[in-house]
Amino acid sequence: MERPEESRVELEVHRAVQAWAPSRQRIGDWARAALGARAPRGELAVRIVGRAEGRRLNARWRGRDYATNVLAFPAPSAAPAARAARAERRPLGDLVICAPVVAREAREQHKTLAAHWAHMVVHGTLHLAGYDHENDADARRMERRERRVLAGLGFADPYREPAGEAPAAPSVRRRVAA
Repeated sequence: MERPEESRVELEVHRAVQAWAPSRQRIGDWARAALGARAPRGELAVRIVGRAEGRRLNARWRGRDYATNVLAFPAPSAAPAARAARAERRPLGDLVICAPVVAREAREQHKTLAAHWAHMVVHGTLHLAGYDHENDADARRMERRERRVLAGLGFADPYREPAGEAPAAPSVRRRVAA
């Protein structure tokens, strides 16, 4: 069990909807696993929203008029000298996770809610850590990291297609978990 003084990520969770979502502890465990042991001391905020708020935020920040599963908002980085002088946690950023979209996708993809939530937390946290999927090489790098982290947490490969279905092209996979 992790002692509080060893925790490298301080987590804040805000629930704007009553939909099912994992516990704060599980969300924190998944985010810390994504960041890895060498992660900087940081603060992460997660907001769990409904379709309307998810759609508004996606339209405003990505220009896409629909609710998406996860949005990642990296914090502006402070100068290294300022961070070292403070020797405190720095903001990593914010994740906005749309609970109804995650639930729908889990059903459509024949995954448990916990497995898909873990994937969305890991995926979003990796964005905050600098990973992206704007081109195929970056997408492959990010997906490899997601697979490794999720396997370490006991979850199946999130990109594995159900039996009998052809694998999705990288551009389609990128759209699923943006």
